[in-house]
Amino acid sequence: MTKSDNGKARTVRIAQEPEADELLGRSPLAALVGMLLDQQVPMEWAFTGPFTLARRMGSDDLDAREIAAYDPDAFTELFTTKPALHRYPGSMAKRVQQLCQYLVDEYDGRPEAVWANAGTGAELLKRLNALPGFGTQKAQIFLALLGKQFDVRPTGWREAAGAYGDEGSHRSVADITGPESLSEVRAFKQRAKAAARAGRSV
Repeated sequence: MTKSDNGKARTVRIAQEPEADELLGRSPLAALVGMLLDQQVPMEWAFTGPFTLARRMGSDDLDAREIAAYDPDAFTELFTTKPALHRYPGSMAKRVQQLCQYLVDEYDGRPEAVWANAGTGAELLKRLNALPGFGTQKAQIFLALLGKQFDVRPTGWREAAGAYGDEGSHRSVADITGPESLSEVRAFKQRAKAAARAGRSV
């Protein structure tokens, strides 16, 4: 997922913090955890979380087996230590461990195996939707992120991602490539919330 054709890590600018973005560009699990954390907090906060978590675990990457086997109380403390990794650090710590346990059970602890051999966008969406903490919307956004920024593009990936897969859109984290696009995505989300309150769609 995170390697380009020349074998180098991808360059992403989602967290807007160089070290955090560097991790997202080379670590499939960091990208998945960032997506999991991306709710009810600013996007940059969510996607900086994997880097902060790795650092608190004394590592330069995240490992699904290590996280799944971590003492739950101690793992929660990694999230709650100030500055907290999320607005709801306790529940999110539990969700991250559930996600990693699922990856261990179903994919031998290899997060990239979720999408490595998916033959179609529909199949990939089904796999992502099955991940703990991933509903349909989150699965579609992550599918769009994989396609737009990591060149994971099985047949029909844009269609499976729904509106999040549209070329040139600014709907989600999949479309963030720097500060300007972050502002555009944030503005779209604000319009969407206002439209929802008014009973309209955008």
